[in-house]
Order: sequence, then structure tokens, then C-alpha cells
Amino acid sequence: MAELTVTCEDRTRVLTLNRPAKRNALSESLVEELLAAFADVPAGTDLVVLRGAGRSFSAGFDFTGLADHSDGDLLRRFVRIEQLLQTVHHAPYETLGLAHGPVFGAGADLLCACTHRVATPDATFRLPGLAFGLVLGTRRLVRRIGERAAREVQGTGAVLDAARAHRYGLLTAVADTGDWPRIQRDTARAAGTITPEARAVFHAAALADTRDADLADLVRSASVPGLRQRIQRFRGESAA
Repeated sequence: MAELTVTCEDRTRVLTLNRPAKRNALSESLVEELLAAFADVPAGTDLVVLRGAGRSFSAGFDFTGLADHSDGDLLRRFVRIEQLLQTVHHAPYETLGLAHGPVFGAGADLLCACTHRVATPDATFRLPGLAFGLVLGTRRLVRRIGERAAREVQGTGAVLDAARAHRYGLLTAVADTGDWPRIQRDTARAAGTITPEARAVFHAAALADTRDADLADLVRSASVPGLRQRIQRFRGESAA
């Protein structure tokens, strides 16, 4: 079964994370499929939608086989996730994330990278990267929700419900899945009123380009020896 499904609807592409048994955790292969799918988006596209099959949008980084990974393996995988987040955030078209269920870590970062961020009322969000010393997506999160809220969310590992995530600005709307088709149509319609060329120029002008600094911060934090052990310790404490 494909880990990612892609459907085309006029000038909209819908990318569905399709690992329901793993709550759409971001495996190495799924990240590569997402990067390839974004590279394949044709010129003139108005909207790319990200959503997840099954019970959750995404459980974040896939820790399957963690004990067999070296720190170097983990660093490479986190770098590819950061490159995916940058691709989404700086896309020259509108992006719409549709989230449900428990959304964790890099899954929440993926949603945060989207232009429009919608979740169901029962969705929850947690971004605990700082708990194991990893700086991933911090500047994007600060731009979305502000420094004080970002310190709280990343520093304490707090779980946000949808209402709080919306109040902070992590979400742009809260809506049941029955409303998602209308939201997708309205977003695509609004995006289509602007020429792709004008939209690309606007996106480039409106977004501060911190890609090099973001990647450097990630590599610097992940390069501290003992990354795997820190993750294992955090996961053990979380399970306790």
C-alpha cells in the first residue's frame, strides 16, 4: 500500500498521508515521497492540501527501529524533515493542512508550515522537540504563535487542544470533517483569483527566508552527542 496518495482536482492537489496503522508517522520513505510529490506539483497549481488517513493527521517522526539508528542516521532524517517543512512553507501556491486526532512533533510542524491550518474540535497538538534537545521548526512556530507561547509549547511539552491552538494562532480555523470539502473549495477558489506569478512573488516577499538559519539550528542541536539516548529517555519518561 502506498504511504502517500495523490489526487488532482482541477488546480488543486490533495496529498494524503497513508500509514493509518502507524498514525501516519513520518517514516524515511514517506518523507521522501512527500518531497517528490511537492517537486512534481505543476506550474499553475493554486492549492496543495495535506491530510491524513485513519485516526490522526500525523504522529510525527517515526521512531520504529530507533535502537538500530546511529546519531548520524537520525540527524540525516531530521534534516530531510526540515527540508520538507521548508518546501511546504515557501511553496509558491497556497497550502492547506487538514488535521484530526493526536498530532505530535514533526506532524504538528508539518501542519504549522501550511498557509491555512484547520483541525477538528477534538484534535490535540504537542511539540516536544526541546525535551530531547532538538530545535526543529522553532522560527516558524514563533511567527505563528509568538515567542511567549512558543516557549510554553516547546519548553514544557504542553498538549494543546484545538480551541487553544486556534487562540494561539497555530490553527487558522477549527471545523468538523464534514466542513472540510467546503473549506477546501473556498480556499482553492480564493487562491484562483490571483495569478500564479503574482502569488509566487507575494509569497517570496511576505515570508522571511530563514531556511539556512533554520537548518543550521537543527544540525547544531542534533549534532550534540547522545541524540538517540536523549530520544529514548524522553520516550521512556513519556510512557511512564
